[in-house]
Amino acid sequence: MTAEQALPKVVAVVGTNASGKSALGVELALRFGGEIVSADSRQVYRGLDLGSGKITPEEMRGVPHHLLDVREPGEFYSMADFQRESYAAMDGILARGRLPLIVGGTGLYVDAVLDGYELSDTEPDLAYRAELEKLTTPQLYEMLMALSPQAQVERNNRNRVMRMLERLHDGDDAQPGKRARYRSLRLGVSWPRDVLARRIDERLAVRVEQGLIEEVQGLLDRGVSAQFLLGLGLEYRYITRYLTGETPDREQMLSELSRAIRQFAKRQMTWFRRCPDILWLDMQGDAVSQASEAVRAFLAEP
Repeated sequence: MTAEQALPKVVAVVGTNASGKSALGVELALRFGGEIVSADSRQVYRGLDLGSGKITPEEMRGVPHHLLDVREPGEFYSMADFQRESYAAMDGILARGRLPLIVGGTGLYVDAVLDGYELSDTEPDLAYRAELEKLTTPQLYEMLMALSPQAQVERNNRNRVMRMLERLHDGDDAQPGKRARYRSLRLGVSWPRDVLARRIDERLAVRVEQGLIEEVQGLLDRGVSAQFLLGLGLEYRYITRYLTGETPDREQMLSELSRAIRQFAKRQMTWFRRCPDILWLDMQGDAVSQASEAVRAFLAEP
């Protein structure tokens, strides 16, 4: 038996917004005795439900889900936090004799766990973090570019920019090494571009009807800062701009938001396409059977 074959097995379901990965993850968990670890950088926050596309208790169908609602809005949450807490959750699932499934669209988080990024275990400098929190996201990005012009990060991803600044502050500016702790099967969920665009628009309309704008207003009323919500991007950024008067026209805001979600889905696909090991499912065919056959064969491997 090789070292890789000795690793415990996990399954990942990855894909874009509005692709149906959450429902597929639940179905596979039910079929193979699994529990789900959510890989979404916004679903870790309590109260960010409709805007983050968080699965509902009814949609879970009794399947245990981990790493949902583990932080209060406004608290800092890094890739290293996610990796550490995912390892703990997945090891617990394995210890119970069940199958871990990591399901979500934050590709960097999935890779950090499945590829085993060797991240710094340096304790965070809370004083430095507090200083960073005082700055706006554009100021943080400008600071990062001054220190590390080659850094690859989306300028509005506040958490990621802050984490990179912290790593530089700690003297840890090298690309992380990799040492996988698990043997993984990665399943990809997506649709033709026109179909995905329609699914995105339909889902957004449903969530607005369910109270998406009111959810963001409620967060602001609870004292969650507009700066934090703007830094989350997509639904929270655009609706916060609307509620604070920056984008006064509701229909204009929703149109711009729909376009931004479609553009984000395109970037998600660009990220996932970098990984040659993902088995892309035919979502217009019998994707559940295709995925089930792949999982069954994977679990049967020595």
